[in-house]
Amino acid sequence: MRIQFTKMQGAGNDFVVLDETKGRLGLTSAQYRFLGDRHFGVGADQILSVRPSPAEGIDFEYIIHNADGNEVEQCGNGSRCFARFVRDQGLTDKDRIRVKTMKGVIEPVLTADGRVTVDMGAPVFACADIPFDDTGLSLQPMGTWGRWPLHVVQAGQEDSLWVATVSMGNPHAVMLVADVDAAPVADWGPQVQANPRFTQGVNVGFLEVVSRSQVRLRVFERGVGETLACGTGACAAVVAGIRLGLVDARVDVQTRGGVQTIAWAGMGESVFMTGPATTVFHGEIDLPE
Repeated sequence: MRIQFTKMQGAGNDFVVLDETKGRLGLTSAQYRFLGDRHFGVGADQILSVRPSPAEGIDFEYIIHNADGNEVEQCGNGSRCFARFVRDQGLTDKDRIRVKTMKGVIEPVLTADGRVTVDMGAPVFACADIPFDDTGLSLQPMGTWGRWPLHVVQAGQEDSLWVATVSMGNPHAVMLVADVDAAPVADWGPQVQANPRFTQGVNVGFLEVVSRSQVRLRVFERGVGETLACGTGACAAVVAGIRLGLVDARVDVQTRGGVQTIAWAGMGESVFMTGPATTVFHGEIDLPE
């Protein structure tokens, strides 16, 4: 099976984008994994499938698969690349696009400076809705919120981490670190991700606060591993930083792939994410049956 694709990236978070507006490709989980494989396929953190409007008032639908072949709820950097893709491919002439995802409708906006702003919706804090099982745990108060204790093993010794939990359409655990470069992302990331209290897995953010308007972030993503950037992870980290009393309402998030700007006015309000979206190349590939 031979298909066309577009390779895109947003702050280093990279994607294979598929145009399914004229018909479904009907790919299997194994074929999504092949596309995401950096040795045998194209290579990507996620595969984005662009589909036609599912309902009146909606411009498109898009489906997200992680590199492990599993479908996931949301992807912030992917939503920016989606918006750039449908404009560049002539699928729409709109600057503001309404698109359905698994977790609801979002509205990416193409801005005059070439970046894309996305209304990511309001963050969710109720443990059951993240989902996170807080049974038997005590919240450590901090700011207007707090953090939960989780156990990890480091150098053969059991240790406790403190994480803030939030959903941005997908689950996130955010921990504070003094130096994001020295953070044991490859060690703690998988341990937190595998914690049974996160019943659907979790994206793990390592947050270093530089100032009230600037942070540094690394994210170990569910089904992918560490990525150069994570849009929903940046949103979750800033929301956590605001509620913990550490940062202001508009923050530049420096990841290893670039900078994203996150703004959140407070409880019940949407989180707005602004950042780059770039086409890398177009191509064709034969998929194994």
